[in-house]
Formats: sequence, C-alpha cells, structure tokens
Amino acid sequence: MPEVRVRFAPSPTGFLHIGGARTALFNWLFARHHGGKFVLRIEDTDTKRNTEEAMAAIYEGLEWLGLNWDEGPHVGGDFGPYLQSERTELYERYLKKLQDGSHIFEDQGALRFRSPREHVIVDDLVCGRIDFDLSNPATHPDMTIRRPDGSWIFHFVNVVDDLEMKISHVIRGEDHLSNTPKHIELIRALGATPPNYAHIPLILNRDGTKMSKRDAGARVEYYIQRGFLPAAVRNYLCLLGWSPKDDREKLDIGEIIRIFDVKNIGRSSATFDPDKLHWLNGEYARELSDENFYQLAVARLKSSGVKVDDYPEQYVRAALQTCKGKINTFDELPPYCGFYFTDDFGYDPQGAAKHFTAENRPRLKAVRDSLAALEKFDAAEVEAALKNTAAELGVKIRAIVHPVRLATTGSTVGPSLYHLLEVLGKEKVLARIDRALSTF
Repeated sequence: MPEVRVRFAPSPTGFLHIGGARTALFNWLFARHHGGKFVLRIEDTDTKRNTEEAMAAIYEGLEWLGLNWDEGPHVGGDFGPYLQSERTELYERYLKKLQDGSHIFEDQGALRFRSPREHVIVDDLVCGRIDFDLSNPATHPDMTIRRPDGSWIFHFVNVVDDLEMKISHVIRGEDHLSNTPKHIELIRALGATPPNYAHIPLILNRDGTKMSKRDAGARVEYYIQRGFLPAAVRNYLCLLGWSPKDDREKLDIGEIIRIFDVKNIGRSSATFDPDKLHWLNGEYARELSDENFYQLAVARLKSSGVKVDDYPEQYVRAALQTCKGKINTFDELPPYCGFYFTDDFGYDPQGAAKHFTAENRPRLKAVRDSLAALEKFDAAEVEAALKNTAAELGVKIRAIVHPVRLATTGSTVGPSLYHLLEVLGKEKVLARIDRALSTF
C-alpha cells in the first residue's frame, strides 16, 4: 500500500467549528492507524474574510485536541508552503497546463473549466459507488476556476494542492460530496489519478437541524473556555459518525488509533448530544491524577477571579480534593467550591426558605454547641457529633445536615459535608454557623 497521506484544509474565516475538528480528527486517526502523514493546509485564498484570529484559533484548537500535524504551518515539510496564499506561482503553472490542453475558456473576464460532459463515478469509501451525471449544462454549468479579479476558486486550488501534496485519501464532510465529480474532472484533465474519497456524515443538533456556527457548543473554543478536558472531547468526537462496533463509549486514544477504520463510519448523520459529552468529561475528570486535577482546578479558579493565592497551599489542596469526582467540567468548580475561599457569601434563596426556619434554629444551635466541644476536628469526629446531636434531638440526620451545609457554604449542594467541615476548620465553621443564626 502506498504511503497514506491525508490533509485537513480549513479556511481561516471563522473559529474552528466542532465539525471541522471532527474532520481533522478522523484524518489524524486514519494517518496514525496506517503510519502515514497528517497534513495541515490553510486555504486562505478568500483574503476579504480571512483573519489572524481565526488562523490562531485553528492552531490552538488542533493543538488543544492533541492533533499534531506532520506537515504544515510551524512544522514545514517537503510540499510547502502550506498556506494557499503563498502558492500562486504553482497555480499559474497548473492553469497553463489546462489552457494548453484547451480545457479553459474566458467568460466575461473569468476563466472557466470546460466540462467534458460525462457521467463521473465516485467510489466513496463511506457513501459507496455514486454515479454523477454531469452531461447537462443546465444543471452542471462549466465551473469558474479564476475570478475576473484574478483570485482563485476553491475547487481548482484544492485539487492542485491535493495532487502536489500527494494526498492519498480525501476525508471530508459529506457536504463536499457534490463537489467531488467536478474535482475528478479537473484531475483527469490534468492527466492525474484522483485520490480515494471518504465523505463523513454531518453533525446535527438534537432537533435535527444542521449544527451551525451560531449554535452553542459549535466552536472548539467553547470547550476550552468551559474547562472541558481535551481527551474527553476528542473521545466524544470519535463517536460522532464512527463506531468501534461494540457498546464501548469511553476509549483510550491509543485503542481508537488501533481499531480506527473508515469502513466503520456510518452513513446517517451524527447527533451531537451535549449531555453525553458532559457525562463523558466527568468520567475523564474522575480519572485525573490528584496533581493534574489540582493544577487544572487552580487554573480555573484563578481565571474566574477566585483569590486562591491568598490561602495556604495545603488548605487549597485539601479543599479541592473534596471536589474531585464531583464535577463534570471545570467551569462548575467556582460555584461548587467558592465557599472555601470567602466568608462573604450569600445563601441560596430556596434553601434558606426551606432550612432557615424557626424549627431549625435551635437544632443548628445544638449542632454548634456539639462542634464547639470537639477537641479533634476531623471528618469522623464531626460526623459522630452531628449524628449524636440528631439522636438527642429525636430527628433524622438529614434534618440537621441541610441547615448546617447551607450555613457553612451558602448552598444546598456541594462536597461531602463532614469532609468540607474538616477542611474549613473548627474556628471558621463555628463563625459561619453564628453568622447564619444571626440571619434567622
């Protein structure tokens, strides 16, 4: 089998779309599975819409997902340059080749490719064999390859670059399937052999609509900002259209590379389920080492304005350890554990209405007295004190657990109560209960 060479060829006209990232991922997996090359090519011929921000977002998104390219910008390679804006001389040479073969004619300043008017068979690795009838000029007009202003049309430069870069397999979204017979016509006119094609299904929202750039979660940047883990997002993207042919959903990337096969890419559109990604990210977050979790958590807290550096590292580590395994994404962390890093917090209104009652005031006071009497203030001793207090009051433990949690954290949900009280320490816990009692 000749060397496998695939490419991801985004246009820097907007941020990296999740569908584009999935296309890049499938190409990367295919290259890694076959020991081939993954090429990054920037199709920046649309100078009016290109932006440096979009270019940077492409690089950042791919790097964040761990999709290292073997050839392309910042890496180099034997078939560069890898920005189309720097390949004009090459396109001129290929245009002349088409002109010499009488395949080009001028039409109002534009240069058009003269279609041979034939059926083009596409043997697609995902979609199967498709017969495209290009014989009717009414439905298949001769395509423009160069505009009157001298700028190039996507179809032409795309084909030239695939040939020059020796791309063996073109793996792209099925919205490009209708372009493929046009590309094959151009390739044949240039006397070359077309690459293998594989068109992967589109990504849809849960309501069946196509996922557009305006949809929440459509940009890779969104997941970076929300504190998702790249390994989880990458794993989930693998499952959008491709299947390992068993019931597994969480797969190590090494295992995916080993079993990845375009034959296992389905024909039907893939539905993007944010809830499933959220769950999968939680599974990955639970498996982080304590040190990795700590580093990522601290970074997220700092970026959200929490003054973590004002507290001893031992305290911060102990506080964050109570959160591990309890959150799915790191953007959940500041509201979940913010109470560790400020005494000036409000109380959940619904929780206060339910638990800060006249009936609960003496119960909370009894808990305070029980905790104040403790010589050793650890989770086990705190738990015993609360259970003994509940027994003395003749109530179930939950009758005092909820008011205590609300008093010490401002919330009705959070880390294990006994452990968070141990981390806060006796002095702080008593002060917070006193503060809550003064609000009844």
